[in-house]
Amino acid sequence: MGFMKAVQISAPGGNFELVQRPIPEPGEDEVLIKVEACGVCHGDAIVKEGHFPGIQYPRIPGHEVIGTIDKAGTRVKNWQPGQRVGVGWHGGHCFTCGACRGGDFGGCEQSLITGISTDGGYAEYMVARAEALVAIPDELSPVEGAPLLCAGRTTFGALKSCIAKGGDLVAIHGLGGLGHLAVQYAAKLGFKTVALSRGKAKEALAYQLGVHIYIDAGAVDAAQELRKLGGAKVILSTAPDSKAISGLISGLARHGQLIFVSAPAEPIPVSPLGLLRNGLSLTGFSSGNIEEAIRFSVVTKALPVVDVFPLEQAAEAYQKMITAKVHFRSVLKMGN
Repeated sequence: MGFMKAVQISAPGGNFELVQRPIPEPGEDEVLIKVEACGVCHGDAIVKEGHFPGIQYPRIPGHEVIGTIDKAGTRVKNWQPGQRVGVGWHGGHCFTCGACRGGDFGGCEQSLITGISTDGGYAEYMVARAEALVAIPDELSPVEGAPLLCAGRTTFGALKSCIAKGGDLVAIHGLGGLGHLAVQYAAKLGFKTVALSRGKAKEALAYQLGVHIYIDAGAVDAAQELRKLGGAKVILSTAPDSKAISGLISGLARHGQLIFVSAPAEPIPVSPLGLLRNGLSLTGFSSGNIEEAIRFSVVTKALPVVDVFPLEQAAEAYQKMITAKVHFRSVLKMGN
């Protein structure tokens, strides 16, 4: 039995601990992945702080994983050792509940969450269920590809399924790890793309990423500025700020849609009369097809801007992510 380096959390609110663990053995429906890179996502705070019922500690976080299959279980037929694969938030499903029978695997009543209900990618090796794997094309590097497994999937899925059509005004609220991918996707999907971010520090980069209009939400009323432009058909909020989300609703055009992909801690104040009068909708989005996001990113070169850290610096990578001091996504790279 060999050993691997891993970073674990031993209790809610605990520190990141670099440990040696036995390399796990895959079950009959699982594969063992030699991890190449793992993105550091805000969702990892769920394990770090214990924000999810029933987490069993110690737990290895990480749900934006790219690597190669090292070993496959006896019942795994469609994946072979040596294949490049990725694993995202969804870690597996039961195939038998009502949601699964309807094809909604993300709604599985017994679904697994990578890095929360199972050990994730802050390690040199990890085990994953075969049905949770996605193929990774050769032209996608591990460090650029890892954030697509969650940040890319979510923002691309939200924009692809939204009500906007090519040429419509679409505003992206927040220009961090999710938002900097969302503005690229919005522009490349043919939307007139507006970035809403506080301050001028990210303005030049926003235009480099394809934004048509930049609004400094710290200096002006962002909703009022959107109304001057005719109102946004869609506002995609990537920032977990209930007050800011509430204030943006009036910046929607008639029959517009505000989508949020981050979960604010506080309730979002909403005026039902305002929604009724203008036929507006407010909706959350947390799914999306990983393979679609990867294909679109590869074809259009819509890729994340990343800061790369070795596994041993997982605590620093997490801290820079959680305090928004990383441009724009922290990624752990295994090995040399």
